[in-house]
Amino acid sequence: MSQQTKPANRAGLVVLICFLIAAIEGYDIQAFGIAAPQLVADLGLTPAQQGWAASVAMVGLVIGAFAGGWFADRIGRKPVLMASVAAFGLFSLATAFSPTYDTLLWARFATGIGFGGAMPNLIAIATEIARPERRAGTVAAMFCGMPTGGAIAALVGRLAGEALDWRMIFIAGGVIPLLLLPLIARWLPETRPEPQAGADHSLSRALFGEGRALPTVLLWLVFMMTLVVLYLALNWLPTLVIAKGQAPAEGFAAAMAFNLAGVVGSLGIAALTDRAGWRWPLVGVYLGLAGAMAGLASAGAAPLILILSAAAGFLVMGAQFSLYAVAPRLYPAHVRAAGAGTAVAVGRFGSIIGPLIAGELRNAGVTADAVILSMAPVALIAAVALAALARTARDQA
Repeated sequence: MSQQTKPANRAGLVVLICFLIAAIEGYDIQAFGIAAPQLVADLGLTPAQQGWAASVAMVGLVIGAFAGGWFADRIGRKPVLMASVAAFGLFSLATAFSPTYDTLLWARFATGIGFGGAMPNLIAIATEIARPERRAGTVAAMFCGMPTGGAIAALVGRLAGEALDWRMIFIAGGVIPLLLLPLIARWLPETRPEPQAGADHSLSRALFGEGRALPTVLLWLVFMMTLVVLYLALNWLPTLVIAKGQAPAEGFAAAMAFNLAGVVGSLGIAALTDRAGWRWPLVGVYLGLAGAMAGLASAGAAPLILILSAAAGFLVMGAQFSLYAVAPRLYPAHVRAAGAGTAVAVGRFGSIIGPLIAGELRNAGVTADAVILSMAPVALIAAVALAALARTARDQA
């Protein structure tokens, strides 16, 4: 049984600390998109190299998520989380001082490993401190830190304008997580489930045994398609909006609208799924996301671009963070972090693919509108997979 007998104020503090950790990841991801125009010029990158520089952090995140979930179920959430936070702080600083493309790739890769190690631990902690009827809301409260951090990065980009120094963006993203480490050490409790005699810790049986094979694969597919859309937008939205003929300030404004609406969507859609269940409401969310991306592709006026960017952020982030609450519920408690970590890790292939799709399409001369429109069928695939998951999944929580 999980150690959940924590005072309400302690639970609130835990949520706040995890919110701040998630905010740093959101800041870092959006910071790359904000820094990209100046970074590309400074290091002389091609569009394809920009795509790889954005995606390689997600390659590291996949590895970190697999490893972080596995270690957390064995040695505890807290030490793995602290090591992960230290890693992404240090390697964000390394990103800031990268002199070449190759150095940049290695720094971003290592930063991603740190983020990946943190993700399954945040999911497991949220699941284990939350009351069952508030589980999605608690997870969303933690993870809406991601769009909050992204909005801060976008706001910095817009306010700084031409005075923006891309290296300072990553220096800030490296120092702040290191300052969080004492708070994590002092206030974050260990929530690892107590050892159970005879418990089967086989990850393969947890994922695929007792009728969980099809739901696991469907969950992975939904995660992957969601992250294709989300990470293409996080890394490329300012660039694509500018390529549509808008001023750089409008590109940063679109990114800020995407992230701020994502905060509202995270909390609003989580509240809906806590009240009405996750299954069919999320199918509707993905159908709406397909429409928002198609509309954004055809939008030409700046106000309409902002509105549709906000709609896309509201829907895709609301869906993503609700999935974080769904994933642990499909697996037994003693392999919860590993099961959720595997879903995050496999899904993160979508976060690698998304920026690469944009980079390769733009490198081939495809218009910004066509790149955005390509995300509509991706959202439709997620809707179909989620509908199938809704019919086959069995709740373990």
